[in-house]
Amino acid sequence: MDRPRQITIIGAPLDFGAGRRGVDMGPSALRLAGLNAKLQAIGYGVRDLGNVQVAQQETIDEGAPDAKYLPAIAKCCAELAQIVNDVVEKRQFPLVLGGDHSVAAGTVAGVAHSFRQRQQKIGVIWIDAHADMNTPETSPSGNVHGMPLASCLGLGPKQLTDIFGYAPKVAGRNTVLIGLRDVDERERQTVRQLGVVAFTMRDIDELGLRKVMEQAIAAASDGTAGFHLSLDMDAVDPDEAPGVGTPVRGGMSYREAHLSMEMVCDSGQMLSMEVVEVNPVLDSANRTALLGVELVTSAMGKKIL
Repeated sequence: MDRPRQITIIGAPLDFGAGRRGVDMGPSALRLAGLNAKLQAIGYGVRDLGNVQVAQQETIDEGAPDAKYLPAIAKCCAELAQIVNDVVEKRQFPLVLGGDHSVAAGTVAGVAHSFRQRQQKIGVIWIDAHADMNTPETSPSGNVHGMPLASCLGLGPKQLTDIFGYAPKVAGRNTVLIGLRDVDERERQTVRQLGVVAFTMRDIDELGLRKVMEQAIAAASDGTAGFHLSLDMDAVDPDEAPGVGTPVRGGMSYREAHLSMEMVCDSGQMLSMEVVEVNPVLDSANRTALLGVELVTSAMGKKIL
């Protein structure tokens, strides 16, 4: 598959879905780390649409405790979905900068809808320490950034599952989780129930990342036009990526993270990408955003030789 040579960047500075503040500055941190120039340096045309408009958290009510700030999150995701759909329709590559991971409900909806208009399906590769497959009924915290993958698979609040008027956006068998090491008890049941392909850090330790990525790419590409890549920076070990809201020890190493991106690139099957959960407030000298930019450029084709 020929990847579009035009990348369109969309910032989604949403921080309503997380328990800790600061990820609303993630898009700025990634841009400050030289994202646009580094993509241009490897041969892409880059168009930056700026940021989706997001209300200030202090100006709105938290709402229901089992899905905090849901109306504001759903509004942002619906707007993001339309923008992403339009970008894909123009045969450009959408690159979304979060914000917390709840923005993925919008990104995936936009990509899936565009390909649905062509009678095609998409897959999803979700690289994350967490499964993000809670619903309001199962979430211990009520934080919506723990729910977006469930929403993409058709479970959860209709404001997120039914963007563009249908659900699910992706099938469980074409959805792959990589890097898991912190999963809620009831999420485990949901992962199995929906037939999601899941690789924990133990799987990476035992099989090696190359084998994991080969199987992941095969599953996400099976019968689809390609896949969306959702990269939560907390998938990487906090020694390498300290600036995330929910760090968990024992994550991917620096080289494992790069290899995953390099293999995604080599597959030729990536349709879109997002980088989420960069929190400059918790970071050291913008290290996490700098690594995020490195990983994006690896996914987009930057090579060592």
